[in-house]
Amino acid sequence: MIIELGHFSLILALFVACLQAAIPLIGAHRRWPGWMAVAEPAATAQFLLIAASFAALTYAFVTSDFSVRLVVLNSHTDKPLLYKITGVWGNHEGSMLLWVMIVALFGAAVAWFGDNLPPTLKARVLSVQAMIGVAFLAFVLFTSNPFLRMAVPPFNGQDLNPLLQDPGLAFHPPFLYLGYVGLSMTFSFAVAALIEGRVDAAWGRWVRPWTLAAWVFLTIGIGLGSWWAYYELGWGGFWFWDPVENASFMPWLVAAALLHSAIVVEKREALKSWTILLAIIAFGFSMVGAFITRSGVLTSVHAFATDPERGVFLLAILAVFMLGALTLFAARAGAMQAKGVFGVVSRESALVLNNILLAVAAFVVFFGTLWPLVAEMAFDRKLSVGAPFFNAAFTPFMVALGLVLPVGAMLSWKRAKVGRVLRALAPAFVLAVAVGALAWAMQSGRSALGPVGMLLAAWLVSGAAVDLWSRTGRGRGRLARLTRLPRADWGKSVAHAGFGVTIAGISAMMAWEAEDIRVMQEGDTLELSGYTLRLDEVHREQGPNYIATVATLTLGRDGREIGTMRPEKRVYPVAQMPTTEAALDNGFLRDIYVAIGDPQDGGGWAVRSYYKPLANWIWGGAILMALGGFISLSDRRFRVAAGARKVPQGVPAE
Repeated sequence: MIIELGHFSLILALFVACLQAAIPLIGAHRRWPGWMAVAEPAATAQFLLIAASFAALTYAFVTSDFSVRLVVLNSHTDKPLLYKITGVWGNHEGSMLLWVMIVALFGAAVAWFGDNLPPTLKARVLSVQAMIGVAFLAFVLFTSNPFLRMAVPPFNGQDLNPLLQDPGLAFHPPFLYLGYVGLSMTFSFAVAALIEGRVDAAWGRWVRPWTLAAWVFLTIGIGLGSWWAYYELGWGGFWFWDPVENASFMPWLVAAALLHSAIVVEKREALKSWTILLAIIAFGFSMVGAFITRSGVLTSVHAFATDPERGVFLLAILAVFMLGALTLFAARAGAMQAKGVFGVVSRESALVLNNILLAVAAFVVFFGTLWPLVAEMAFDRKLSVGAPFFNAAFTPFMVALGLVLPVGAMLSWKRAKVGRVLRALAPAFVLAVAVGALAWAMQSGRSALGPVGMLLAAWLVSGAAVDLWSRTGRGRGRLARLTRLPRADWGKSVAHAGFGVTIAGISAMMAWEAEDIRVMQEGDTLELSGYTLRLDEVHREQGPNYIATVATLTLGRDGREIGTMRPEKRVYPVAQMPTTEAALDNGFLRDIYVAIGDPQDGGGWAVRSYYKPLANWIWGGAILMALGGFISLSDRRFRVAAGARKVPQGVPAE
């Protein structure tokens, strides 16, 4: 009965979404307050109905209700409770239900916390958000129904993909979807502003928190996915340039550009057209990601489904929303005339350069991701675009971005004197050059990647510190004034420093990693970058729903033991699938990474070991970037209304 109620709630949510999409939009056009007021309770009702539907599906997984087809395909009675719960979204149908619930959640959040919005804009935003909900609710109900019953329920299920039975993957999809789907909110704000014919400073202030929230969640989601790939897949890397990895990275890059361009709209009422276009493209990239993951047009280890019918439906949703929004954008171009005038050397110009670098980088990733598909369709040639292309084509834009970021952050609005900024940043530049020179002197080879990465990282971190310090003025009491700076200033500096920390981790790992692959017998010892690893024993253990081959290795340095490592090779009998559980000895400056392979015909075991310098700085930097976003979100300017309700229609907010 609970399953039927969940299905009925989803159907009812579709009807509520249809009403929310139509009635407030008509009310805003006619200036009928009663019709516009429908948007808020409808948004709340839609979210509660979809949440009830999601709770019903979760109940089916937790109780192992094998009369539900989705539970049979993705669960098992022996599975730990955490993975029974995460099995809800560890599949195509359940993940799309999570998707539509988050769409409704963001709409409800605007209804609950959007009191500072003008009534007409709020009604239109909620209507556009409901249209997105209608499209994806229809997709779920007509092509991906999670509540289908089994005519003859089996005694047990087929288990969740073993690769997904991991804490990192338990939380990765929800955070990623909060980012993906959060960009639907910026899209709704953009389309609502185009319908209203009003893009001004107030609009820039309203859209920034939603963009920032989506970007923060995307950062966390991508970081969790990279961390999972690092320790779970056994190959020792953190990024494979897989199509689905790229599908999450592209909207992250565009959202970062959108975040910076919205600042220009808010502060200077410039870049209006560009900001609206970025808001449209950012959500377009998130829908491209959904299409890539679920259509089967590109091969990926992350793909949920390979159903052409679903792919066509998603492609239709993408086409309708993108073509509709871009047509409206073209029709309203005249209403987005820039008011702010700025010089060639100014913060506005620096933010334009920031946007160009991020947008071009995103399109480089887009081109590399889809080129194999284009080549196969147009030229009947099977091609693969891998890490060498992306590293060569993408890296220069990130280096350029890192170089200009500290300078641009300190330039004045409208007109600036670059000499004054460079003089203030001179200590940071000297420190960065010293760090780069030290890295060059200490490395054993002559690779430029490591020293350049260290220089760039030191430049970003020290530049962020100089930027903060420069805002405290002169004279006594600078430390006290530092603590009283707006949280947005602190958030910006923390996020920029986090970007530098991540660059340091990536550069060090790619330049100075050491690898050893060999067959080892029990008692054998190997040397790895000044460390020793001794294989003590290999034995079998029974897990809750798997059988593990566990190796015990002693890690030593300078003749003394410093730790024990236990890599595993698991086999899940139900799914008949092996997984690798790498052992990690984490340190601030390095990781020792060990993975156990298969037994060899001549005896012994395949052992893969790595020395990974600054590995954890990659994810530490991601944490800092997300933390910087959260600090900025807590700024009073994002929480307090900008007097929007007191501003007459058509008059820009100050």
